[in-house]
Amino acid sequence: MIELANSISPLLATATEAEYAPVVLTGVLLSLVAIYIASKVGAEISRMMDFPPVLGELVAGVVVGISALHLVVFPESGANASDSVIMTLLKFLGDLDTEAVTSIFQSQSEVVSVLAELGVIILLFEIGLESDLKELQKVGYQATIVACVGVAVPFAAGTAGLMLLFHVAAIPAIFAGAALTATSIGITSKVLSEIGQLKSREGQIIVGAAVIDDILGIIVLAVVASLAKTGEIDVWNVIYLIVSATVFLIGSILLGKFFNKSFSAITKQLKTRGNLIVPAMIFAFFMAFIGSAIHLEAILGSFAAGLVLDETDDRSELDEQVKPIADILVPIFFVTVGAKADIGVLNPINPENRAGLVIAIFLLVVAILGKVVTGWSVFGQPGINRPAIGIGMIPRGEVGLVFVGIGSASGTLDKPLQVAIIIMVIMTTFLAPPLLRLVFKQPVEPNQPIEPAKEPANVG
Repeated sequence: MIELANSISPLLATATEAEYAPVVLTGVLLSLVAIYIASKVGAEISRMMDFPPVLGELVAGVVVGISALHLVVFPESGANASDSVIMTLLKFLGDLDTEAVTSIFQSQSEVVSVLAELGVIILLFEIGLESDLKELQKVGYQATIVACVGVAVPFAAGTAGLMLLFHVAAIPAIFAGAALTATSIGITSKVLSEIGQLKSREGQIIVGAAVIDDILGIIVLAVVASLAKTGEIDVWNVIYLIVSATVFLIGSILLGKFFNKSFSAITKQLKTRGNLIVPAMIFAFFMAFIGSAIHLEAILGSFAAGLVLDETDDRSELDEQVKPIADILVPIFFVTVGAKADIGVLNPINPENRAGLVIAIFLLVVAILGKVVTGWSVFGQPGINRPAIGIGMIPRGEVGLVFVGIGSASGTLDKPLQVAIIIMVIMTTFLAPPLLRLVFKQPVEPNQPIEPAKEPANVG
């Protein structure tokens, strides 16, 4: 340690503004070490407890972030350079002055935030790849109705409740309401598969609705995130955003049928390493750029790119090649979301925090009831397990965290509302698996084939 200090000190002590880059890199590398250790430890513990690994990464982020260890902190969370353990270590090793540390802290935080943004772009691209459009056609209009109800009810109830009951400003209330719309298809499908109900009528409707739910949720996110940039609600601007987001997404899918052939032809002509993944990343980033350029969100573009490339012949191979990239970048996003959340703002001992805690409880209730009612939007299906459909739509998972991350980065969500949404995401994701197992009282064996339902013509 002394030799390391001696080797770093001359560099840091004589550094000017233009020479901070090596020190910034040192801070970024130490931050990534902390992020990756936290993500793996959290994911493994979560997996051992039979919960989704993403929740472990989120909770691990809370532990290493502003709420506890202060290893990964950011200026937008209200932290200073002196609050960062990593910055304190660099200051000690290099004998830096306060001004230098502050500058390095700002730059290092920006780099980590950019990596997190790349992570969420890759995440949405991966979700798009996994959203099988052909499977959506099999569940018909029932899944569409469930998805629309599952988006409209929690969004309206959450937004109206925050504005009327808690006097939250319109833009933050709309953003929080939008965060209630998402459904985690990964968590629900995993539980359904484990209990042998993935191919049942209920399972098909849940999975199909969850996919449509995510598509609608991404459109809603693109709209509210754009509203957050302007800071005001313009009816014509809202109409423009909704129409442009819908046209952009549907148009991308329709044009994708023609693009797929060109994409496959190009990749077959390339003979060097990365002949498939590099063109896919070029397409994903270009679509993300277009989404951002037309005043939507970059993640809408990457999601659309995933939906388009889902139809290619190389989809399975591409999905496998994307996973290592996601394994590197996506945990940065989830850990930083947790790291930015100051759960201390919900400490009930402090009277000023109790309002935020009440908001968290309110969001949790709306999040659960707003999805449970979707089971009763299914009609023409005698004997259908309606509670199972509603509960299957409850977990928010990774998509709900995307809302938090975007809202936090834009400054739309204050600390209490941000943490309240994170608590909602955690609780709904924790509650859904045991409740789903409970409502399916007579599960079949996971490997036992399930006969397709004969009665409903629109399912299967």
